[in-house]
Amino acid sequence: MATDRATFSVIGKDVTIRGDVEASADLHVDGAVIGDIACAALVQGEASRIEGAVTAERARLSGYVKGTINARELVVLKTARIEGDVAYETLTIEQGAAVEGRFAPRDAGSGRAAKAGDKVVPLGN
Repeated sequence: MATDRATFSVIGKDVTIRGDVEASADLHVDGAVIGDIACAALVQGEASRIEGAVTAERARLSGYVKGTINARELVVLKTARIEGDVAYETLTIEQGAAVEGRFAPRDAGSGRAAKAGDKVVPLGN
């Protein structure tokens, strides 16, 4: 029986997906994804691993990500380890999180990362 209520999908800690993942609803990742992820909202567990680009309206990251991240609302928790550039509209980073890459505010009109020459704040500045 189909409903219009919001749904979410879970990738369990014992699951590894090799390939791109697209979800029209929310996605919770506790396992590993070797590929790009596109979803409405992403919640990443502490022990999870994502190797690929992440595109989401909202993302709450607490595991390992190797790849670019593009999110309207981004929360990076203290257990997160990110290797890649990050584009965002709103950003929250807990003390202790590690990001090896560049932060750039998204162009709110296009949803894409700001262009070269726009304000970019490297980690540690």
